[in-house]
Amino acid sequence: MTVLRTLVLAVTLALGILLGGASDARAQQLPALDIALPPPSELATLGPVVSAVHMLSSPSMRELLLQGFPAQLHFRVELWSVGGWFNEFERGTEFEVYVHYLVLEKMYEVVQVVHDRGLPLGKFARIEDAELAVARPTRVPIAALASNKRQYYSATLEVEVLQISDLDELNRWLRGELQPAIGGKNNPGTAISHGVRTLVARLLGGETRSYERRTAVFRGR
Repeated sequence: MTVLRTLVLAVTLALGILLGGASDARAQQLPALDIALPPPSELATLGPVVSAVHMLSSPSMRELLLQGFPAQLHFRVELWSVGGWFNEFERGTEFEVYVHYLVLEKMYEVVQVVHDRGLPLGKFARIEDAELAVARPTRVPIAALASNKRQYYSATLEVEVLQISDLDELNRWLRGELQPAIGGKNNPGTAISHGVRTLVARLLGGETRSYERRTAVFRGR
């Protein structure tokens, strides 16, 4: 009965958020990805600047964070050259930003991860401030080719509202436990908890959202 009661409460919560958040959806600011070129004189030495605004603005996203689901923003930036029949990939890089609600502290923690190294962006009592940290412009270290080729940058962003298989692993990582638990000695309630959380996430619209932008075409010199 305890599991059934938990499931009913979870479904009720999800439906309440969906119905209550419908009127707020019109007022929320739409998420947007942007990529800006450096000044023309610095194209050969500096990469573009990437930013993502209003990524935590939806009521469903905010409720998922409060319920313990971390948000993962995966960025990929690529440099391409324009060819005759096909454009040619030159180089690229990736990085992530994680947002995690710390229940005991009642704070939102924002961490940027580049090449498996975490850079804390801060802890915030208000989700609006955490959203500003997520939107902080990031200079990507991919300089343009020092050639007369026509080039452009593309940026893609995938926002994972929920990754059930990585949820516990991410929580351990954020707490500084670098090595995952080994041996299968999980809490017996883990599977049930995951099942309920999965259902809630799906009802709240916890799916991958993708964004893409590209710069204008330019020449390296």
